[in-house]
Amino acid sequence: MPSKRRILIQLVLSSFLFWSTAFSQESNSTQETPKFKYNLTLRNVVDLAIDQSSAVKYVQNTNVNYFWRWRNFQKTFLPNLVVSGTLPNFNQSTVPVTQPDGSIEFKEVSNLMASANLSLNQSIPLTGTYIYASTSASRVQDYYKKQTNFSGNPISFGFYQPIFAYNWMKWSKKTEPMIYNESQKNFVQSIEGIAYNATLRFFNYLRIQTDFKLAESALKNSNDNLRIAKTKQKLGQISENDFSRIELSVLNAQKALNSAGMQLKNSDFELKSYVGIDQNQEIELQMPLNITLFDIDSKKALKEAKENRPEAVNFERRLINSERDLTAAKRANGLAATLSGSYGLSNSGDYLTKIYHDPNRSQVLQLTLSIPILDWGRAASAVKMAESQRDLAQFDVQKAKEDFDRSVIVQVEQFSLLKGQLITAKEADRVAENGYKIALKKFQNGEISITDLNIALAERESAKRDYIGSLSTYWLAYYNLRILTLYDFETDQKIRYGNPMLAKAKEK
Repeated sequence: MPSKRRILIQLVLSSFLFWSTAFSQESNSTQETPKFKYNLTLRNVVDLAIDQSSAVKYVQNTNVNYFWRWRNFQKTFLPNLVVSGTLPNFNQSTVPVTQPDGSIEFKEVSNLMASANLSLNQSIPLTGTYIYASTSASRVQDYYKKQTNFSGNPISFGFYQPIFAYNWMKWSKKTEPMIYNESQKNFVQSIEGIAYNATLRFFNYLRIQTDFKLAESALKNSNDNLRIAKTKQKLGQISENDFSRIELSVLNAQKALNSAGMQLKNSDFELKSYVGIDQNQEIELQMPLNITLFDIDSKKALKEAKENRPEAVNFERRLINSERDLTAAKRANGLAATLSGSYGLSNSGDYLTKIYHDPNRSQVLQLTLSIPILDWGRAASAVKMAESQRDLAQFDVQKAKEDFDRSVIVQVEQFSLLKGQLITAKEADRVAENGYKIALKKFQNGEISITDLNIALAERESAKRDYIGSLSTYWLAYYNLRILTLYDFETDQKIRYGNPMLAKAKEK
């Protein structure tokens, strides 16, 4: 009977605890939404930075800006249809009028004039020529003479041809495509730069997060050691000096934990701000242990770098710009000539329709010259300066090419050496971790002193930090190599990124 009563009481208590727990959970769920801690890998952090960071928005907008610059340039040399005119132009004044005998009389005039012109213009970049076709008409109403006259050109063709002049259109046709091509490569490079910066912040956070966990572990072990030491003190099995050292280790562990906690908050804020994560979201970083170690051929890396990086285009454009400036200096102060001409039909009459009835031919051919006679050597010095700047540009480009090639090769060689360093650091971390566990067990059994335990603890923390440092160096070198070559050696393909802002711009 007592056993049945005991069973009944246990069932009642179990039911009461179940419903109390359920009610408590229901009440808490209505008051506060539980927070989930996101475990983020390095790949997650890099992808978030590329997808939603403020840095990537700036890069995308810059890329769109260059697209519109390129689109505007493409439209520059297309034909354009222009309507111009004056409507109205009223004039009532007294003007001097020269008479047939040479005398001047002042006459009052009062008229209303209006004019309109429709022209189709086209530029030819290769020769720097402007051609046009136009039609125009004008109307003059004289209020004093009570008459209205019309005049105009039903059709007119013309051209404007600079001779021996600097042709900016020809040079822009060379450089503008290169500027746009360079901007596309810069876009990919900037995205990779964002990935590099995200990696830098990831490992900064991971290092501090590891320090925080080590501090937590050290404090827990120190408290355990202190509890054991108090028992030994009661039994007279520990000296006052060793007991004081154990108490001090607890205080030092608490201080280290507080310091690591403050640093963790700062790095947490910095990482979330950069990649665009809500500051209230709790995160924890996972150490990137799954690493595919691979070899990179320096010749292939250099080849890809020359093809993919914007520097190759920039080098060529700088040389073209230096030749352009030299040509401009030579043409600006030498013989200048302009040939212009037009052919068309013109007429006038009392009515607008008379302009188009049996019009007369109109022809103009004109050559203007400008020949500098004496400029005190200004033109020659301007040319010499442009030549010097061209030579300097050639030297700078050659040196920049050599530095670029060397930086790629050095980075590949350094990356190859990091594999062995990473493997060694990983093994050292494993050995130091096992050594600390053994030392902790021996200390708690009274086999070693607190000094020996602290040495093992310091070795464990140093090995852990070295391992994280080796991981950080490896991954930063990897992303730096991607920046230098804009090539993904893991997938063996060129790096490409889409721009949703650019896709929308192209639809317009």
